[in-house]
Amino acid sequence: MFWILLKRLIPMVSLKQNRMENKTKCGRRPKELHKKRRYQINVKLMTDEFYELKAKALNAALPRNDYVRSCIKHSVIVQRLTPEINDLIRKLCGMANNLNQIAKRANQAGYNSIREEYLSMAEQIDKLIKYIRHDCENSNRQQF
Repeated sequence: MFWILLKRLIPMVSLKQNRMENKTKCGRRPKELHKKRRYQINVKLMTDEFYELKAKALNAALPRNDYVRSCIKHSVIVQRLTPEINDLIRKLCGMANNLNQIAKRANQAGYNSIREEYLSMAEQIDKLIKYIRHDCENSNRQQF
């Protein structure tokens, strides 16, 4: 009786082994490494910021995570002021200070004696302001 059972079990075991060896992988393919979301950033928000994010995501009909991802992907950052413009603004402040000193001397000594100095300083200030405006307009057109 034992041998009869053993003869029946041996083919069954070999059939299972054959099935396991020939079995192809089922299910979803693993994602490529560059498509996996492996990085996590924790951001602390104030209450009003959190509810604003929540409302905007709801209006966009997206989960918050997807909304933030789309904001990152589609946002355009424009540099506010370059170091060169900051330097020019400092120079402009210095010129304004010089102009105030000229105005004070003009009030003390009379306008006619200081007129030429005032006009040259005003001309330099106008040139600098035009340059800053032109530079800011060009930098706002550039997208990073």
